[in-house]
Amino acid sequence: MSLIIISSGVDYFIGLFLHRTQDGGRRKLLLIISLATNLGILGFFKYYGFFVESFVSVIEVFGFRPNIRTLHVILPVGISFYTFQTLSYTVDIYRRKIEPTHDALAFFAYVGFFPQLVAGPIERASHLLPQFLKNRKFGIEQAKDGLRQILWGLFKKVVIADNLAEHVEIIYKNYNLYPGPVLLLGTLYFAVQIYCDFSGYSDIAIGTARLFGFNLVRNFAYPYFSRDIGEFWRRWHISLSTWFRDYVYIPLGGSRTDSKVRHLMNIIFTFTLCGFWHGANWTFIAWGFLNALYYLPFVLAGKHKRYTDTVALGRLWPNYREVLQILSTFAMTLFAWIFFRANSMQHAFGFIGQLFSSSWLEIPTVEKEGLPYVLIILVVEWFQRDKQHALQIDKIPVWMRWVTYYAVLTSILFLANTGHVPFIYFQF
Repeated sequence: MSLIIISSGVDYFIGLFLHRTQDGGRRKLLLIISLATNLGILGFFKYYGFFVESFVSVIEVFGFRPNIRTLHVILPVGISFYTFQTLSYTVDIYRRKIEPTHDALAFFAYVGFFPQLVAGPIERASHLLPQFLKNRKFGIEQAKDGLRQILWGLFKKVVIADNLAEHVEIIYKNYNLYPGPVLLLGTLYFAVQIYCDFSGYSDIAIGTARLFGFNLVRNFAYPYFSRDIGEFWRRWHISLSTWFRDYVYIPLGGSRTDSKVRHLMNIIFTFTLCGFWHGANWTFIAWGFLNALYYLPFVLAGKHKRYTDTVALGRLWPNYREVLQILSTFAMTLFAWIFFRANSMQHAFGFIGQLFSSSWLEIPTVEKEGLPYVLIILVVEWFQRDKQHALQIDKIPVWMRWVTYYAVLTSILFLANTGHVPFIYFQF
């Protein structure tokens, strides 16, 4: 609690000083103080041990064995999210895109808004803060839709994600005992698990906020139906992707550089930093870097922004080209998820080695119980891919709606995993 108060307090007062100050040098100094405070806190609690251990490993290569103690620091819940939220506020004031609020209570409420505090969506002050400064009235239609989204988010989390989590844990922990097809199945399970786990949280947060009259930004838009990796990143963890675009990629120069190499390096750096944001482990860095490599060919071909619509919009099924595009994009995403899920680089490469071994000649006979959960989420969300969430079913008859609601609720009550499976993104 003290960290969020410090971070919010610093940025609240710096925002006021930035607005009053006209001198360019002083404004830069104030911005540096905000960046140093927020990133310093984040860096200490999240990355101190990583940098110390990496430094020790490098030194040991040259025969030295330094006696440097690492601190076992508990990562404060939500620090990566609210740090970025307060930073964006300060930077936007520095850029004169917004004016600071003089209402301290509204600002602290904006930073600590409970539905999205611990795992996003990462809100911008220009969108969420004004909602605290105006009178709100309870809207029955907005509340109804919020409850539907909460219900769907709970279903994705406790029925789909939590049940798949057990299979993922077994397969990844004992990967050397399984043939390639089972490892592929385990990675498929993880892809669906992390999506349902995180988007489920986002649905619950957005739905809960709507009950109080707040509108949060959309965080997921059916990313596994993307036709290329550029579209995937416009649909996956949208609030984080756009944050890195606006506060890292564009300040580096973005695509408006005098060198194509510089442009590509900006992309690689942004993706890699995005991976590092997820955790103090080389596996996350590798995941981010790999996604950058996926993205670069589309940038070079000028095709990274070609898909901004919904796939097969107005049609029941995609055409053959769209099927191939979706499957190829999903296959690349699956491979990258191996690094995200692995405990270490050694674990990741061992898993990949076993995945592409001659064990494919063996017929998998285990861990197929999770397939129905995969099929359920993919089929339901395919038919609702043009909606904000899968339970936006206002246009069907009332009796069908209530049958659907009760079916989802019954599934939660009887199929939910009763074990303790925390949200994956709570660790970030």
